[in-house]
Amino acid sequence: MCSRNAQTLEVAAARIRSAHHAEVFTQAFDVGDPAAVSRFVAAVAAKFGSVDICVTNAGGPPAKGFLATTQDEWQRAIDLNFLSTVYFAREVIPHMQRKRWGRIITITSITTKQPVADLVLSNAVRAAVVGLVRSLANEFGKDGILVNNVGPGFTATDRLKQLAKTRAAASGKTEQELIDGWAAEVPLRRLGDPKELAATVVWLASERASYVTGQTVLVDGGLYKGL
Repeated sequence: MCSRNAQTLEVAAARIRSAHHAEVFTQAFDVGDPAAVSRFVAAVAAKFGSVDICVTNAGGPPAKGFLATTQDEWQRAIDLNFLSTVYFAREVIPHMQRKRWGRIITITSITTKQPVADLVLSNAVRAAVVGLVRSLANEFGKDGILVNNVGPGFTATDRLKQLAKTRAAASGKTEQELIDGWAAEVPLRRLGDPKELAATVVWLASERASYVTGQTVLVDGGLYKGL
């Protein structure tokens, strides 16, 4: 596992070791740095002998409307939420080709199907990830590599709290009122649990999804209204 914050990364790793008695390798770095990604993947391959499954999940860009964004924020969103996936794919695919088996799973957002207000950076940049996913699935399916995207809807995470705070400041509503409003928009009438998202990722990484590739799977409680 990797993260920019070494302390929170190690806390998460310790929880996994305790709960599942699994060996966990961690490294703190910025996934927008291609050289750091290359070093990390090489270290993983050296420690475990191969790279079989890669899940990319960089934090989302700030919640803003279009005219409030800056050039630096656009570049950072591209680096963090699109190019980081490019960097990881470039490093892990050769390992997967040697075994003729692999899974690349990107985590983006429902915004890839249905744009969300005040998330223009995410709406635009995450769509590029879907194009990459479809392209990689087409090119490397012959090598036994499956590539899919997962798009969460309103999920009870710190990211959603940040969005509620931004909208509350602009609307005069409380953060809880906004969160309750989002839950009311979902046919299931509740926010998603991060564990529900994780279960979908685990399924895509397993043999049970061995004929699924190039897809975006929404974990949104039915929020997306398209066909």
